[in-house]
Amino acid sequence: LKAIASLGFEKTTPIQESTISILMNSNKDMIATAETGTGKTAAFGLPMLHLTDIGDLTTQSLVLCPTRELCIQIALDLTNYAKNMDGINILSVYGGSSIENQIKALRKGVHIVIGTPGRTKDLIKRKKLKIHSVARVVLDEADEMLTMGFKEDLEAILGETPKQKQTLLFSATMSPKVISITKKYMHNPLEISVAPMNLGAKNVQHIYYMVHIKDRYEAIKRVADSNPNIYGIVFCRTRRETKEVANKLMHDNYNADTLHGELTQTQRDEVMNRFRKRTIQLLVATDVAARGLDVTDLTHIINYNLPDEPEVYIHRSGRTGRAGKTGISIAIIHTREMGRIKEIERKGGISFKCESIPKGIDICQKRLYSLIDKIENIEVDEKQIGPFLPAIYEKLEYLDRENLIKHFVSAEFNRYLSYYKNSRDINVSNRNDKKNHEKKRKDISQKRQESSFCGYLINIGFKDQVNPSRLIGLINECIGSKKAIIGNIDIMKTQSIIEVDDKWSSKLQKGIKGKSFEGKKLTIEVLDKKNTPSS
Repeated sequence: LKAIASLGFEKTTPIQESTISILMNSNKDMIATAETGTGKTAAFGLPMLHLTDIGDLTTQSLVLCPTRELCIQIALDLTNYAKNMDGINILSVYGGSSIENQIKALRKGVHIVIGTPGRTKDLIKRKKLKIHSVARVVLDEADEMLTMGFKEDLEAILGETPKQKQTLLFSATMSPKVISITKKYMHNPLEISVAPMNLGAKNVQHIYYMVHIKDRYEAIKRVADSNPNIYGIVFCRTRRETKEVANKLMHDNYNADTLHGELTQTQRDEVMNRFRKRTIQLLVATDVAARGLDVTDLTHIINYNLPDEPEVYIHRSGRTGRAGKTGISIAIIHTREMGRIKEIERKGGISFKCESIPKGIDICQKRLYSLIDKIENIEVDEKQIGPFLPAIYEKLEYLDRENLIKHFVSAEFNRYLSYYKNSRDINVSNRNDKKNHEKKRKDISQKRQESSFCGYLINIGFKDQVNPSRLIGLINECIGSKKAIIGNIDIMKTQSIIEVDDKWSSKLQKGIKGKSFEGKKLTIEVLDKKNTPSS
């Protein structure tokens, strides 16, 4: 009970209420229809631990599950539940990791084995895993195991177990294949069903942001920047997309990584270990790669793409808002996807709220307050930092209190101020946007035809983190107006060419003097004039 309390359990979930007391006091077989994330591991794990005879080093319980990730997660959960039980041995066995190490552990004696069907069958065949006297067998996510083609493996394993045992089957659905297994290997089982996942969605807030397709990545950045403590999964449709999004996030200094089918098992384990420890805040994944992934306390699920099936969205969103805690599921959509939002609402029994992507000023304000809270609440280790303080005091003694605070905050905060200083609004508000955009484009085109342009060479390029939006913002700042008509923009590695309506030439050249961009002093060179910008 101490271990359970220390893990933050506040109240039991419906599946736990329905099963724990029965399993503690009965040896009957049980079928439980329950989704991922409903607290199944504790439901079967706590009675299993309670009934384990630590003095007997034979394998007493076997848990079978479909994926390596779920296998590892169940073993980790059981180990945490049992941290005050001296002498209990729990082992996870799965493909892609050293079978020799697993055999060594089995030789020493293991009370509870959690395994994937393939590796478990292999160890039984080698006579290294002996299950002829197990008292309990758990089939977790039975429908998933059968869908993945493990029927023969499961039957081979169950055929090696004694007839007098307790069999517990957990499944989200009762497909014909699952029913076939229950009839063949279970005896007069109790049947328990808990509320489907969408009824648990009361703990999940469903939000959609409407942006143009080209702005989806920018939307993710703004969501991450406006939630400093975000801990979530970004779902993409393809491996290629997961890699692209994750690489962009890492390039932009976010704590992110990717999970997809091309990773080796060692790489997957490393990524998942870092994600569980929260050194990764955003995990970018496909649905297939995330199958069986069970991580607690996720704050956000972000749908970079809406899935084709509403059920997949419900499954994704069900990864947050677990165990009585709240979560947020975000869908980043474009104007033609409202029909799919309505379909998810109808089939999933949920309601979406349309919100606006946070504006730059709001993000900066949030980051600033987060930084202040972090500084205020940080624990100072006097012993560790003490030896360095004299040199620090000497280096900074010329700064008074006010300037010291300014310098310290700016060191952490300037990148947000610089990036969002002239950021554009990426929200798409209504169906008339396309018409408005066309009208605006025609108006701009007309004005460009009537303007005389001048080209300017400025000494910043993409190496300096400049993009068209930031360059236009810089021009507007220098001339003190947003009315200047802009022509073509050509951003190179260390310099950029931008065409601006000639009537602003004097103000632009004066305004840019003495200015810096990302710490680099700006220079400007006037190029040839032209009547209209080249296409």
